[in-house]
Amino acid sequence: MSDVSATRSAVIELKDERRAMHEGYVFLDEKCLLLAGEILRELARYSRLQSEFLKLHDDALTALRVAVMRHGLHGLQIYPPADLSPARLRTEGRSLMGVRLQEATFEGGDAQAAGTVDRSPEAEVCRRAFAALLVAAAPIAAVSGNLERLSLEYRRAVRRARALQDVMLPELDQTIYEIDSRLEELEREDAIWMRQGASP
Repeated sequence: MSDVSATRSAVIELKDERRAMHEGYVFLDEKCLLLAGEILRELARYSRLQSEFLKLHDDALTALRVAVMRHGLHGLQIYPPADLSPARLRTEGRSLMGVRLQEATFEGGDAQAAGTVDRSPEAEVCRRAFAALLVAAAPIAAVSGNLERLSLEYRRAVRRARALQDVMLPELDQTIYEIDSRLEELEREDAIWMRQGASP
C-alpha cells in the first residue's frame, strides 16, 4: 500500500501526475519515431557515399599502381604532394530533437604540387585520384558522426519511454487503484456507521 494519504485531493494530484507522465511517454514515443526515420535516411545516405568512396578508392589504388610502375616506389615517394594549404573543411549544422547533425565538404584539396622535377601524367592522375578520395571522405565522416549521435539519443529516448511505460506508469496506476479502493472502504464504513447511528 502506498504511503500517500488516502484522500480525494491525493487521487486528483496523482491523476494529474499520471496525465503529465503519459504525455511525456507520448512525446518520447514520437521522438523515437522521428529519430528512427532520420537514422534510416542517414543510413541510406551513408550507403550511397560509401559506394562512391569505394569506387574512388579502387580508382586511386589503380592509379597508384600505374604511377609506381612509371616512377618506382622510391621515385613516387619523393614526388611532391598536392598543396593542401588552401584546402578548407566546411561544415553546416542543423538540429533534430536536440541532436546536432552535420554536413561536411572538403574544398580546395586538389592544388597542383609546385616544383615537380620528374613530372608525369601517371603521377598527376594518382595525385588527383587521392585528392578526390580525400574530398569524398569528408561527407562520410560527417554522416558517421550523425549516425553515432542519433543512435545514442535514440537508445536514451527508448530507455526513458520504457521506464515510463513499464515501471512508472504501472506503479502510479497501482497507487491510484489502492487509494481509490481505500476511499471506497472508508465510504462504506461511514455509511454503515451512519445507518447504525440512525437506527432506533
